[in-house]
Amino acid sequence: MKDNMHKNNRRGSKICRLMLIGLLALLPVHTFSQCGIKNTAFGNGEFVSYDLYFNWKFVWFKVGTASMSTVTSNYKGQDAYRSSLTTRGNEKLDNMFVMRDTLLCYTDMNVAPLYFRKGAREGKRYYVDEIWYTYPNNNCHVKMHEITSSGDHLWKEAEYKNCLYDMMSIYLRARNFNADELTEGEKIPLPIADGLKVANAWLKYGGKTTLKMKNSSNKYRCLVFSFIQREDNKNHELIRFYVTDDENHLPVRLDMFLSFGTAKAYLTGYKGLRNPMTSKVEK
Repeated sequence: MKDNMHKNNRRGSKICRLMLIGLLALLPVHTFSQCGIKNTAFGNGEFVSYDLYFNWKFVWFKVGTASMSTVTSNYKGQDAYRSSLTTRGNEKLDNMFVMRDTLLCYTDMNVAPLYFRKGAREGKRYYVDEIWYTYPNNNCHVKMHEITSSGDHLWKEAEYKNCLYDMMSIYLRARNFNADELTEGEKIPLPIADGLKVANAWLKYGGKTTLKMKNSSNKYRCLVFSFIQREDNKNHELIRFYVTDDENHLPVRLDMFLSFGTAKAYLTGYKGLRNPMTSKVEK
């Protein structure tokens, strides 16, 4: 069994990547004038935590944790939000692949991205991705930097007429969307910078449901989304995720569909929310 798990090492790192995309992605992008958005969903001092589970031969194992914090800060002389996300696998997950990821981003106070960094140890690989954003002539200019697991430094610069986001800043923007403007089955384009590439993917809105947490009696009224990517001329649902149907729009569960199994992330705690958690179903 352990040998089979090691064979899935590289594929297994998708759990972390898909979890992050699910946590961090909900909205389409538009022109530069809309790269920012009025923030009403979060504020200084928010902290959220999750447990990560993996299905192996019909048995669910807890294999790690994730936590995210957001504080007010300063970036190159301007007021900014500083958000960080860490994921940590436990010994059970280490038998399949090692996961030690740390993500950081700065956005302005209207949640337009300024800087992004991901440092990731996945299996035997350690690599770093960075993105710097500027906005000349109402365009979105990005400077991308990757340090590969072999220590090579790769650089790329590009300019887009539409907004571009990373996995962190799209999450902060998405927390402020208006679900009343969406119809069930609607598809939302979602280009996100991933390393030196821009991923071609979209979201599909799946309506509303009430969801119970694992190992807890807590229930939440949720909005349902699916993250879909086109690969090998086929559409693949990579994640189905559930966010609270209130002004926080906080993800409470993510289902990640992998070629070798299924992973799920469950909300375990939160503090410092800007708005009341009105989606929580009272007992």
